[in-house]
Amino acid sequence: MLKTRVITAVILLLVFLGAIFLLPRSIWALFCGVVAVLAAWEWGGFLGLASRSRVFLAGAVGLLLLALTLALPGMLGISDGFVLQGWAFGRFLLVPSVLFWAVAVPLWLRYRWPLKSLPLGLLVGAVVILPTWLALVQLRALGPWPLLAIMAVVWMADIAAYFSGRAFGKHKLAPNISPGKTWEGALGAGVGVIAYGWILRTTFPDYLDIAPLTLALGLVLVTAVSVIGDLFESLLKRQAGIKDSSQLLPGHGGVLDRIDSLTSTLPLVTLLWLVFQR
Repeated sequence: MLKTRVITAVILLLVFLGAIFLLPRSIWALFCGVVAVLAAWEWGGFLGLASRSRVFLAGAVGLLLLALTLALPGMLGISDGFVLQGWAFGRFLLVPSVLFWAVAVPLWLRYRWPLKSLPLGLLVGAVVILPTWLALVQLRALGPWPLLAIMAVVWMADIAAYFSGRAFGKHKLAPNISPGKTWEGALGAGVGVIAYGWILRTTFPDYLDIAPLTLALGLVLVTAVSVIGDLFESLLKRQAGIKDSSQLLPGHGGVLDRIDSLTSTLPLVTLLWLVFQR
């Protein structure tokens, strides 16, 4: 099992790094579209859809994203004049996404509402998947390194939470949703990302000219939102009676299992960036 997990992780890392550094922005958008299509197929599993319906849902998402990529290159950061155009389009997906994660999901976790309604399930899936695709594409306009650094915040939070939780974890964060998560792990995640931000700011002061307190607060906010994203997917899997979103990635579960924290954090980061760059 461990060998399979390591092999899959290495392959995923090589594919991702090759895509983010080597693909042109237009092809990167299509690459992210493939990820979104697979996520949509898995989302159909949360909704209890039959195999044919899941394929139809994934195909519909793929056609929509392909149409957006071809029709709105400027708004996606694929061509010039991005920031203003990106805001003009992005706000229609990013603002609802941020409100969903900041307001609706904490209540959802509190009351553990089920996804019984198909229209509601499809709407929530759209709010989760489409803004994540848009954020990945728009943030790529900054360049591969900035996008990688932003995504690394989530990865650093996961790593710090894992080790601090194992070492000090005693108080359960959400025992009825994800028994393995603890408040100590969440605190460790916050400390870890602040340390990561300090290293980045010290190493690249010209590229990260942000007041230390502002940077720390922003990183803590992103960490908190990433935990919410992780817990939300855990709740949906528990309600659907499944351990993983799929078995597409041997040893790692499915696509949604790998990007659950990114679905909540990347739209927030993209929205803040577009607002401050206008």
